[in-house]
Amino acid sequence: MMETQALDFPKINAVLRTNGTGEVTINGTSHAIEAADEAAVLGEALRLISETAAQLGRPVRVSTTDPDGQGLIIVSPEGVVSEAAPIKPTPKREQDTLPVPVASSPEIAKATTTAAPAPTPGSVPDASPAEEVPARPADAAPVTFGAAVTHASAQGPARASTAAAAEPATRRSLKDTSFLISAPVLQPATRGWRGVLSRLGFRMDPSAEELAEREDIRTVSQHWPGPRTVAVVNRKGGANKTPTVVMLSAILARYSGAATVAWDNNESQGTLGWRTEKGGHNNSVLDLIDSSHALLSPSAQAAEIAQFVHHQTSDKFDVLRSDENEEGDHEVTAEEVDIAHQVLTRYYRLIVMDSGNTARAANWRRMIHHTNQLVVPVTAIEDRAEAARLTLQTLESRGGHDAELARNAVVIVSESTDAKRSMSGDALKRAKDEARRIADGFAPHVRAVVRIPYDPALVNGPIRYDALQPATQRAWLAAAAAVAKGF
Repeated sequence: MMETQALDFPKINAVLRTNGTGEVTINGTSHAIEAADEAAVLGEALRLISETAAQLGRPVRVSTTDPDGQGLIIVSPEGVVSEAAPIKPTPKREQDTLPVPVASSPEIAKATTTAAPAPTPGSVPDASPAEEVPARPADAAPVTFGAAVTHASAQGPARASTAAAAEPATRRSLKDTSFLISAPVLQPATRGWRGVLSRLGFRMDPSAEELAEREDIRTVSQHWPGPRTVAVVNRKGGANKTPTVVMLSAILARYSGAATVAWDNNESQGTLGWRTEKGGHNNSVLDLIDSSHALLSPSAQAAEIAQFVHHQTSDKFDVLRSDENEEGDHEVTAEEVDIAHQVLTRYYRLIVMDSGNTARAANWRRMIHHTNQLVVPVTAIEDRAEAARLTLQTLESRGGHDAELARNAVVIVSESTDAKRSMSGDALKRAKDEARRIADGFAPHVRAVVRIPYDPALVNGPIRYDALQPATQRAWLAAAAAVAKGF
């Protein structure tokens, strides 16, 4: 019955080579196999095929190529293998196949035949010794897919009819069968030598590194129910807070497509506006607060927020600057943080907040009240790391929401010592070693620690994601994914 239930969908081809490699192609997706020996390759190939059969809830038909030539087998969801179209006819008593479970060990290749069970009284006479097929040594012939098919020894009509009578009389319900494969189709490799072969027409599975990058991209590309607020904090200046705000905003905006704003929540004058693109106006957070009633009114339109924020044309997020009036003396209050946050959550799904250096300031503490995910950046300088530790310790000592943020914080360690100076040679090596030491020190106390390699594009001037080196872009993607996992 197994052969009649197997359909031509999905199209499966299996190849077994004598050099210890193989390949299983399912609906065009190739799965390369490498193992210690041919038997292990056979076991892995049959495992992949039986998993596909289990997903479909029915047997599958497989076209095979091995040292014996081409053939056709049937594999059931339970891992039972039978020959669908034998090349040469078999005796009548050998046409009923005995199911053989798929094994993942190399011993599956040795199962070319099995000894017949001892006949019971009243059954057919004992088979003659000439009819018994002894098992061949493992090195007597190449391993083939035919080795997974075991034929039953001679049995009388009474035994066969009894087995047939034991089969269920009813067919399976259509509710238990689906022609949809639930597992997503794995896209071919695009990076490295695997990607080169894929572009040449040889479909290759991606490497572990490429799969990890794809998972990070999937994580930062999600949309979350309700707005999310990220606070980037360190009570020490020069700890890389502003570059961290820019990079997280750029990556989350680019990949998720969600409306994202970077907010400079410095109590007086911050530097986020200096490191980002300026729009066609000079408005800041104070102007937004003054216009909050109009922006929160039912008649307000989404585009009106553009009067107060500065759009980053290449990185696709907006910037809400702090007050840059040199003659001004206004410090943002806790109530004004509430008003600005209320406005921004109406127009944006993601808010990334830069901060000042005073954890006791009213606007700093109110920012923490609105925060969903805490990020603590440091550079490879011990006093920046110590300031980060004290920041986390302060939050932890306050208990409640603040302590929870500290425990689930993401620490981002940049392999640089001075944000205003380029590095090379021994200085770069020392910074890398110090960054590793700092990262290891924070790891037991927070949810995640990510290291960022030194990149001259982050030293001075406006920050652009496209200006970073590929290794730096990959590291910031991992950092953004670590942050997004906390949403």
